[in-house]
Amino acid sequence: MSRSNIYRATLEKWGEKAQYEQMVEECAELIAALKHFERGKIERSDIIAELADVTLMVGQLTWMFGEEEVAAAIDVKLAKLDALLLDPEGR
Repeated sequence: MSRSNIYRATLEKWGEKAQYEQMVEECAELIAALKHFERGKIERSDIIAELADVTLMVGQLTWMFGEEEVAAAIDVKLAKLDALLLDPEGR
């Protein structure tokens, strides 16, 4: 099954609100994992697993909100970042 079909099926099965809540949960788990990793309590593979979860949810929410709109917003953010990198003071 394609990603789009999987995203559509998850929305049909659980609904939008559940997907928003899942994204929050996955982000929280990544935050906690990063803090544990900093202290040497978990392995790199644990971070990778949490990144995969968040990446899947980002893909799903991007699909839900509109891939073209999200891509346009990313382009704007990249342009700002590029400008910051060119600023010798980094502001």
